Order: sequence, then C-alpha cells, then structure tokens
Amino acid sequence: MDQLLEFISANTLLAAGTVAMALAVLFNEVRLKAGTLAAVPATQAIRLINGGARVVDVRDASNFAQGHIVDSINIPAAELSGELPAKLQKANTVLLVCDSGARSSQVVNALRKKGVETVFSLQGGIGAWQRENLPVVAADDS
Repeated sequence: MDQLLEFISANTLLAAGTVAMALAVLFNEVRLKAGTLAAVPATQAIRLINGGARVVDVRDASNFAQGHIVDSINIPAAELSGELPAKLQKANTVLLVCDSGARSSQVVNALRKKGVETVFSLQGGIGAWQRENLPVVAADDS
C-alpha cells in the first residue's frame, strides 16, 4: 500500500488521468444503460402491443405511408416537442417507432420529462421490425 501511495504522489498527472478515464467510462456506461432501458426489442414490443400499448410512429408522413405497424398512429417527432397530444394523454403505455430507433429514443426522454412514465422505443426501429418478418401495412393497405 505504501508503494502505491508513493507511486501516486510521484505520478500525480498519471493517477489523475487514470481516475478521470475511469469516471468517463463509468459515466458512459450509465448513460448507455439508461438508454437501453427505454428501448425494447421487437419480441417485447409485441407483448406491449398485445397488452394495449399505443404505437406511435414518429417518422414523417411520407415514410409512415410507405409502411408502418398495424394500428399505429403517425405523430412526427417535431409535433411531440410541444404540448402532449390528446391521443397520448390517456394512453397507459406508449411504444415509439422510427427508422432506426435513434430518434424515437430521444422522444422517449422528452415524453418522460413531460410525465409519460411508461413510454418505450422500438429497438432498431421499423427496420428491425421488418427484419423479424413482422407485419407492416402501407397507407393504402390500412
């Protein structure tokens, strides 16, 4: 132990850098973990939908029209930055969908700040949904 203290006192910059790196790694891991808690894979998303979750596609209307999850509604991400739409105020659970899962994860955080507690993002977005061969409908199909 004395050798360690002697090394630290002789190499203060190295010791400080090591502590700073460890804190940066810890902070990054906590941040990533918090983001993944809000993202659910397609299999869990199906359970949420079957349990009555409201599916909200946050992509723009043209992408939504090309293909979306059955019974989902389209509310672009920009519209969710303002006041909470009435369609979401009564929803017990909300599942957000975008192209890749990145934008919907950001919207999850914004909605949680507005008081929506049970809101999740589809991990991998509509692309992951389609890779799992799950049903998608186009605007003219619905």
